[in-house]
Amino acid sequence: MNDALKVEVAGDVATLTLNRPEKKNALTLAMWTALPGLLTGVASDPAAKVLVVRGAGGTFAAGADIGEFETVYATPESTRAYFDRVGAAMEALATFEKPTVAMIEGACVGGGLGLALACDLRIAATDARLALTPGKLGLVYSLPDTRRLVQAVGLSKAKDILFTGRLIGAEEALAIGLVDALHGPEALEAAVAEKTVQIAAASQWTARRAKAIVALIADGETADTDETARWLVEAVEGEDFREGRDAFLSKRKPVFPFR
Repeated sequence: MNDALKVEVAGDVATLTLNRPEKKNALTLAMWTALPGLLTGVASDPAAKVLVVRGAGGTFAAGADIGEFETVYATPESTRAYFDRVGAAMEALATFEKPTVAMIEGACVGGGLGLALACDLRIAATDARLALTPGKLGLVYSLPDTRRLVQAVGLSKAKDILFTGRLIGAEEALAIGLVDALHGPEALEAAVAEKTVQIAAASQWTARRAKAIVALIADGETADTDETARWLVEAVEGEDFREGRDAFLSKRKPVFPFR
C-alpha cells in the first residue's frame, strides 16, 4: 500500500492516518482490506488507550477510490467481495474496544464519512465539508453504515443527507449531530489532543465497558444482560475502582492502572 495507512503511537494515543494526500486520501480496496488487521494491532498494544483517525494533507478522505470502480464492480462476485471488505473494515472500527476520535479536516465524503461515523467522537475543523454521496452515483449504502448515520442525526436528517448527497458545512454538521465539536483549522489538532488527554486520564476499564454498554443500547437492549450485570460487580472488585476511591479520599488525581 506504500504506507497508505499509517499507525503511530505516542504516549497514550495511537493515530491512524489515511495517507494518500495526492488522492485526497481516497480509500482503496487494499486499504479497506488492511484496516481490520491494523486495528487488531492497536487493540493489543497496552500503550494505546485512545485511537485518533485522521487524514494526511488537510483532508480526511474523499471517499472510496473511484479509479477502482471498474475493477471492483466488474461482476456481481467482485462487487460482493468488495462490499464484504468495506463492511469488515467499517465494523472493525465501529466495534474497536478502545475509545476512538475522528479528526476531520477538509473533505469527509462517502466512505470517509462512513469511517468517521464508525468512530465514537467526531471533532471537525470549521472549514470541513461532509457528505454521503450514494445518490450522486446511483449506489446504496449498507444497513450498518446507514444505521450509524441515523443514530448520529436521526431519521429525517439521515434521509435528507442520503436523498440529496449534498455537501454539509461544518456549522450545520454540528447543529444536526453529524459532528460533536468544531474548532478553527489552526486549533483542531490541539483540541483533539486535549480530548484524548481527558479520555486517557479516566479509567479505561470504565471507558471500554461504557462503550460496550452504549453499543448494546444502540442495538435495542433495554435491560442488563448477564455480562453487563457481571461488569458492575467486577468494577467494584477491580484495581481501577480501588485507585479511584483512594485518590478521592486522599484528594489527589487518580492514576488508573488498567490499560
